[in-house]
Amino acid sequence: MKVTVLGAGIIGVSTAWHLLQRGHEVTLVDRQPDAALETSFANAAQISVSYCEPWANREAPLKALKWMFSPTSPLLFRPQMDPAQWRWGLQFLAQCNDAAFERNVAQLVALGSYSHAALKDVVRETGIDYQRLERGIAHYYVDQKSFEGAAGAAELMARFGVKRRVVSREELLRIEPALSAFADRIVGGTFTETDESGDARVFTQALAALCANRGARMLFNHDIEHLGVAGGTLNTVRVRSRATGVLSALKADATVVACGSYTTPLLARIGVRVPIYPGKGYSATLPLLRPERAPVVSMIDDSLKIAMSRLGNELRVAGTIELGGFDVSLDTPLARKRCEMLVRRIEQVFPGVADTRLPAEGGNPRFWTGLRPATPTNIPLIGRLPVKGLWINAGHGTLGWTHGAGSGKAMAELISGERPAMAFGFQGFDTAGALRQPRAQASFSPGS
Repeated sequence: MKVTVLGAGIIGVSTAWHLLQRGHEVTLVDRQPDAALETSFANAAQISVSYCEPWANREAPLKALKWMFSPTSPLLFRPQMDPAQWRWGLQFLAQCNDAAFERNVAQLVALGSYSHAALKDVVRETGIDYQRLERGIAHYYVDQKSFEGAAGAAELMARFGVKRRVVSREELLRIEPALSAFADRIVGGTFTETDESGDARVFTQALAALCANRGARMLFNHDIEHLGVAGGTLNTVRVRSRATGVLSALKADATVVACGSYTTPLLARIGVRVPIYPGKGYSATLPLLRPERAPVVSMIDDSLKIAMSRLGNELRVAGTIELGGFDVSLDTPLARKRCEMLVRRIEQVFPGVADTRLPAEGGNPRFWTGLRPATPTNIPLIGRLPVKGLWINAGHGTLGWTHGAGSGKAMAELISGERPAMAFGFQGFDTAGALRQPRAQASFSPGS
């Protein structure tokens, strides 16, 4: 089959790779000059199956309301005159109950486990080096009440086969001695030794290069101008080169939309509405001053909901969700406060380990922001769209790196007429392979 994949982040490139593995002819399209230059560029670097949890839970509405008044809050809802934001918000609120939370966790963990196995297979086959550390992920708490809830979260994960165990402060320090300077603030933690970390951008760009070597047509620096639909079937995709202005018409047996947050406005052009809304996230990448004292275990800071990962001689810290549209600017008072919060936290937890000076202080942190494409359930949409020949692989939220390899493999299997071996509600399929609308996710509907 001829397959066009729109979007060259971790999801799109993984999809292209697995399609090539199954003998399909692939064209990969992206508006950027290389793969992984948007959402996959500088994320938290964690492969975190044990933290495949949705944002929506019974405590989320009250927390979100409280956090609206703090510029450095973990989740910041910035109301816009945007019906899509309010629709998404209402759907999100409908998921803020225990039954929905557990149902959604089951889906996310199923995809996470499948994806982690798929990633390991790709690494074994390709030998890609991406600053990988198989040292697990530790989650530390500085609040006793929050720590007391860790046991329940670990028990829930255990029901789905994930060994996330509660550890004392003393055991946490044995797991990661780099936390010793911050030890008096820590009350305990959890640890999952099977999780890992690595640079998503490096991995994705290397895999894209291998796709090109295997014969994929790589159309970087190309904008998607038009989706040509007639009689309920996608006939052509018109793309325009940013370098030459030349317009090309792509014809394929199947087209996969893997454009992250931009999937929503792209599909709206043809009257397909999907429940994906952008969550702006931030990261800072800091050079290490004392590598011997830097952590090697990837971590989650519970109080600020941020992640920290070692990438060679640098330390990446990332987090926060800002629901306020498609703005990716770093040059605003709010953005600067959120970036500074990330850097200051690193200095508190690992004093003197990294160069945490801000630009005004003579430092050179690499700040970045990107849009996390989130569904109200946080369950990505993978499967067939209500337009013949058109498929979707988007909506992975903060778990794109965790779910990337498996989402790409599953997408390629579905297009090839196979059924992925996991208990996951694929868009457009039931367990017998018939078309359906998944109950755990908001359904598609016509509209703009």
